[in-house]
Amino acid sequence: MNRPTASPPPADRVTAWLRRRLGRAVVLSYVAALLLPGPGLWLRRDHTVPIGTVTGLPLSTAPLLLSLVLFSAGLQVPVRELGRLLRKPTALVAGLVLHLVIPLLVIPVVAFGLHRTPDSDGGRGLITAMILIVAMPVAAGATVWTGKGDGDQPAMVGLVLASTLLSPLTIPLVITTLMPLLDGGYADTLATTGRTAGGGFALVTVVLPCAAGILFRLVLPTAWLSRTLRVIVPVALAGSLVLTYVNASGALGSFLAHPRPLLFGAALVVAALVCLLSFVLGRTAARLLRLDAPASSSLTLACGMNNSSASAVLITTTLPDKPHLLLPVLAYGLLQKTAASRVVRTAGRRHPPCLPSP
Repeated sequence: MNRPTASPPPADRVTAWLRRRLGRAVVLSYVAALLLPGPGLWLRRDHTVPIGTVTGLPLSTAPLLLSLVLFSAGLQVPVRELGRLLRKPTALVAGLVLHLVIPLLVIPVVAFGLHRTPDSDGGRGLITAMILIVAMPVAAGATVWTGKGDGDQPAMVGLVLASTLLSPLTIPLVITTLMPLLDGGYADTLATTGRTAGGGFALVTVVLPCAAGILFRLVLPTAWLSRTLRVIVPVALAGSLVLTYVNASGALGSFLAHPRPLLFGAALVVAALVCLLSFVLGRTAARLLRLDAPASSSLTLACGMNNSSASAVLITTTLPDKPHLLLPVLAYGLLQKTAASRVVRTAGRRHPPCLPSP
């Protein structure tokens, strides 16, 4: 007699439910920010938690939520499964190199096109925002898309982990290299932001939470790790949606107060162009390297998916007076998920999963 299959715990069902509907939930976060930006604007501001009667602890919601998301990502890294990457490191090395090189190829092309438009500042604000996007490490969400398709999960996890740990070096490097594309106030703005990113933002807000998650995974007993994951993962997924809402409130709230339809349209076009070129160059490189289908899918996703949440938080914390720079960031965040979905579907059609023999 076959025993009935035990149903998964409620926390696992909640996590699976959220992941299946994550794309729609992101869209709803954008809609909520458009219709009800007030709470998001309040959360964007710095707050002080009183400690005793004299002092207080400064608290910034967006960096805190980003740290939670990255801690959860680190907690889910299968560290012991990454050993085989050392035996076949082609996808990992190629992904890291391309993640640095592609922005240096794509952004100048976009900047050249914007400089030839009748825009009064030559699109310098849009260029600044796109530089801050492409300088970020590979998005942790790329591992979710790899899991949905036929991708090389250890390679993708390795790319997310390595690009995150190297981000205190790579973010200032990319920003400094692309800075000559700007001049005037935006060049100074980008220089200040680059110093912030290299000085402490990348280390404190990006690297340390991810490293803490990895460390917790290594030291926690298996039973405790399972319980911790059942709590942290759904909370972090919800936190990522709140972070999306907070960032969108800053951009869309400013847009509603001072509507600029041309800026909105330009942000969409520029974000779509950078996203498309990044994915295409990643796919082309994978074919030239003759990677197998799983590694090719993971490399393509790594080239096109940047941690847009980190760039949004960086803009929010260092450039609170320029919320319009969040528009292309939000557009890129949505477009890269759409492109990732297409990559996964295409890979699935070309390499359908093998069915077990009867």
